[in-house]
Amino acid sequence: MRLSNAALAGLPPSVLRPSYDRSAVTAGIVHLGLGAFHRSHQAVYVEDRLAQGETGWGIVGASLRSADTRDALAPQDGLYTLSIRDSDSEQLRVVGSILDILVAPESPARLIERLSDPAIRIVSLTITEKGYAVDLGTGSLKLDHPDIVHDLAHPQMPRSALGLLAEAIDRRRRAGAPPFTVLSCDNLPQNGKTLRRLLTGFAAERSRDLADYIAAEIPCPSSMVDRIVPATTDEDRRAIAAALGREDAWPVLTEPFTQWVVEDRFVAGRPRFEDSGVEFVDDVQPFEHMKLRLLNGTHTCMGAVGRLAGFDTVSRCIADPGVLTLVERHWREVIPTLSIPADRAFAYTRQLLARYGNRSLHHRTAQLASDASQKLTPRIVYPIRECLARGLPCGTLIFAVAAWIRSCGGKDEQGRPLPLNDPTFQAWTGQPDQQQAAPDEVVDAFLGLSFVFGDDLPRNAAFTTALKRAYRAIASQGVLAAARQV
Repeated sequence: MRLSNAALAGLPPSVLRPSYDRSAVTAGIVHLGLGAFHRSHQAVYVEDRLAQGETGWGIVGASLRSADTRDALAPQDGLYTLSIRDSDSEQLRVVGSILDILVAPESPARLIERLSDPAIRIVSLTITEKGYAVDLGTGSLKLDHPDIVHDLAHPQMPRSALGLLAEAIDRRRRAGAPPFTVLSCDNLPQNGKTLRRLLTGFAAERSRDLADYIAAEIPCPSSMVDRIVPATTDEDRRAIAAALGREDAWPVLTEPFTQWVVEDRFVAGRPRFEDSGVEFVDDVQPFEHMKLRLLNGTHTCMGAVGRLAGFDTVSRCIADPGVLTLVERHWREVIPTLSIPADRAFAYTRQLLARYGNRSLHHRTAQLASDASQKLTPRIVYPIRECLARGLPCGTLIFAVAAWIRSCGGKDEQGRPLPLNDPTFQAWTGQPDQQQAAPDEVVDAFLGLSFVFGDDLPRNAAFTTALKRAYRAIASQGVLAAARQV
């Protein structure tokens, strides 16, 4: 039997489940990008508020690419299981905050209709860095991005998140409906400000009036989200089904730790998230930098180093003394670039060590390495720029860049294939053969990736010299031996 509303009463007593009447819940949020992270994070915070009687905040989820999540959850009435694991225990919870799931490519008109509904007061996003059509080197909108070109030519049938938002906002504006808040939950620097700039710029290509309306009426608060969410495996599905006594086509796994920091700027109300542990602040940037540079930065580093060394999981990586030392040096270089007090940042790194050691999550280094070319700039390249400008040491950060370059070479250090899940990088036609080209030639080729390094770093002799030295060491000695020399 599948998980469903009808099956809830028959679940084992240890499994948490919705304590409210789902039929009484109405939608107040549309979420774009219905992946595992949203279902392990924001949807759980909403679930907590529904359980406290705030029944006007149910979620309509929207997949912007694939029908997989809808096809898995629709037969389950939108229900799914959250498995919260640490190294020694597991808590299962069935989450019911997602009321409906739409698939944008199948019917953009239907999604725009839901976005245009005055009952929708928040539109949130987890579409990853590449979903914003932003040039991370310059921060500007990629007007030549295929989806942006399409959406400007066919505004009523958009493909991109920006196109969907602009069309829905325009329809609401013309109908006299109130505006909604647009809440980015992605790992972009100043994600709210970035989204607002991109959305306004996109709208200006359609209509100056629309751009002016967005600038005046549509708040885009920045937020910082933090929870480790590994990909669900078939083994996970079988174990969870055995514990439930019901099949769940797409459960999600996570750790006990969760954090959400949000700028409190909402135009049409919001749930009382503060009662569920959300921290509301005037400026999220200090928290965002802490998380992006300490957690996400070392994740990207371990994604490259771990895959080269043959370590499949984060817990295996951090158990290696060389990787542990590298990660702690990484943190020591980054902390001076943060505006969070150093003692709070240090305490956060102690939490991260415990989280990275969580053996039950099986957080794979291949997952950390996905779309790394889009993630490297905000997580590692930006702090390198700041360190260079201030005369601060950043050799470990530069080493992480060299490891990323080496990890794009197609093989690990045991000679096994090292496939990439990075379409943006794979579209690059200038990739050198790292098995044949001289090390400095490889680095010179990569420095031509302006969307990663901009135009400034390739001209910075201190950076390029250190990067070539690190890459040569990795190529000749192996990544772990080279790390010990950083």
